[in-house]
Amino acid sequence: MFSLSPKPLSSYSSLRKTLNPDPKNPKAKPFIFHHNPSYITSTPKPSCQSEIQTERGLEFDTGDTFFRHESATGRDLGVLAAALYKKSQNSIRVLDAMCGCGIRSLRYLAEANADFVLANDANDEYGSIISSNLSKISRGFGGETRWLVTHSDAGRVMTECYLRRDYFDLVDVDSFGSDSDFLRSAIGAVKLGGLMYITNTDGYSAGGHRPHHALAAYGAYVRPMPFANELGLRMLIGGAVREASVLGYHVVPLFSYYSYHGPVFRVLLQVNRGKLPSSRHYSFIGYCIECGNSQEFSWTGLGQISCPCNTNVPNSLVVSGPLWTGPLHSATYVTEMQNLAEQWGWIGNGMGKDLEKLLNLMIDESDPRLPSGYIKLDEVASRAKVNSPPLTTFMSTIHKEGYAASRSHIASNAIKTNCPMVECIRIAKDLRH
Repeated sequence: MFSLSPKPLSSYSSLRKTLNPDPKNPKAKPFIFHHNPSYITSTPKPSCQSEIQTERGLEFDTGDTFFRHESATGRDLGVLAAALYKKSQNSIRVLDAMCGCGIRSLRYLAEANADFVLANDANDEYGSIISSNLSKISRGFGGETRWLVTHSDAGRVMTECYLRRDYFDLVDVDSFGSDSDFLRSAIGAVKLGGLMYITNTDGYSAGGHRPHHALAAYGAYVRPMPFANELGLRMLIGGAVREASVLGYHVVPLFSYYSYHGPVFRVLLQVNRGKLPSSRHYSFIGYCIECGNSQEFSWTGLGQISCPCNTNVPNSLVVSGPLWTGPLHSATYVTEMQNLAEQWGWIGNGMGKDLEKLLNLMIDESDPRLPSGYIKLDEVASRAKVNSPPLTTFMSTIHKEGYAASRSHIASNAIKTNCPMVECIRIAKDLRH
């Protein structure tokens, strides 16, 4: 288990800082940067409210900031990811671009033992709350510090970090709505090989109710489909893939997490040099309203889009994209998260059943044979005109017939499978009789 004792480490706010060669350009020469942090810091204003909360044993004050208990699982996942990075790289610097009351920053410091956290929130009235919460961790000694609180627009903070070549190992952007402006600045602020934890809470666009809005924000025209909440994750990843490609990088999802409250779509991406080796995971998803079949279409196949059912019903085939169509998670990475969670006592021995169930489902969903989307058993039963079969029995039968299948962490009564809808209907009928 990692030590949680604070250590004074390199400072973000030194008045005169010599930066190492650019991690994104090893041939770059070192340069001197005269840093004056006054443009993003301010005198903390006292909060008029105080509300003490506890999360994973850490006590903190939310004051009048926006805070949700339901987001604790997303914070758990971020802390596990940060701790794994620290373990592999021996150090981690975190930029919490929209920190709210500062609970994420506090947890990165206390649980992931982050070497430095820049906690930024545009609202300077939160300053006293954030500083008070982070003061539970020793700030450091002399010119060295473990954390710094700033108040500026998140995009500006990340862009300034990029311009200074002051890259972070983990950039956490817990944004609201479908504001995708931060994607490019977040990618610029991340070290190569580093992590970017991004958010979208626009359920209307994910549900296909605002396709032009989704197109403007993420470059994807999204239509209504039965697996809308998975489309929300794929839309977010696809937008990051597009922005990274513009900058000459590519991103790979390590895990994707949907939560009903909000709704909230959160994705952890790793940023690497070079564009995607192929566009096969950045393509289009189709759903046939008539037969219920879904499939993926490549860019080269756009002119031949059709459904195998050969229906003559007009407009029965709905297509969304381009979206991320690859795996939502890395099974190897999520397994490492699971092992660490067990080591910390977050799961196992009857503890943390919800988190343990989530990680297990993510591992199952990582099967590369599984296509985009999921099938709700209620839809299968409706098309088969039978009662909905038990989920475990239905999955077991699908496996016996040679298809891949897993439960979905997004919808409780749904499965991800490469079994066509027509076969699912047949299996449901067979189980009924």
